[in-house]
Amino acid sequence: MRKIYFLLLFVFIFSLLFSQTEKKDAYELWRSGNYSESIEICLNEINETPGNLDSYVVLCWSLVDSGQYKEAEYWSTKGRTVSRYDPRLVEAFAEAQFYMGNNDKSLESFQEFISLATTGSARFGVAYYFMGEIYVRQAKYNHADISFSQAVMTEPNRDYWWTRLGYAREMAGEYKLSADAYDQALLLNPTRNEAKLGRTRVLQHLQQ
Repeated sequence: MRKIYFLLLFVFIFSLLFSQTEKKDAYELWRSGNYSESIEICLNEINETPGNLDSYVVLCWSLVDSGQYKEAEYWSTKGRTVSRYDPRLVEAFAEAQFYMGNNDKSLESFQEFISLATTGSARFGVAYYFMGEIYVRQAKYNHADISFSQAVMTEPNRDYWWTRLGYAREMAGEYKLSADAYDQALLLNPTRNEAKLGRTRVLQHLQQ
């Protein structure tokens, strides 16, 4: 009996360790860009443990990053039946809506994410960046300026975000502020062609 007990205990511990390793692998696979494998592991985890919130989160990240936006919409919604206010799922849903062109729904969800998350959240700046892009789509350039400004304040080393801030200000007719943003983009990345062209345009306006 004693041997059987220890054997069962060993099997239990081994299965527990294997499950944790598998869960970690899904996250690492997503980080390394192996989205299909990450998706497969997460789906298996959810099938085995429907209440496994982290599996829904990594699954949605992998689906968004692999361009499977409709599936990301479905699984983020399903994941929120496990945890209604998990900011990671809210943000993943917002990104999926953005890429599907659902601007109002995306904007509303990004705003919800910001209300739920803390300023130290990993994708706090990303949310403001996407909001800026939505406002550009809607030709609300002053709103875009505010969102992009918040994005670069959160993550100041993103040269593309500075470029988009420059563009929003350029479209709003704020040429001096636009030049400042383009200059910052080029300081971070001198090869950013969009920033070079934008800077040339706004300097021409300033010289008139």
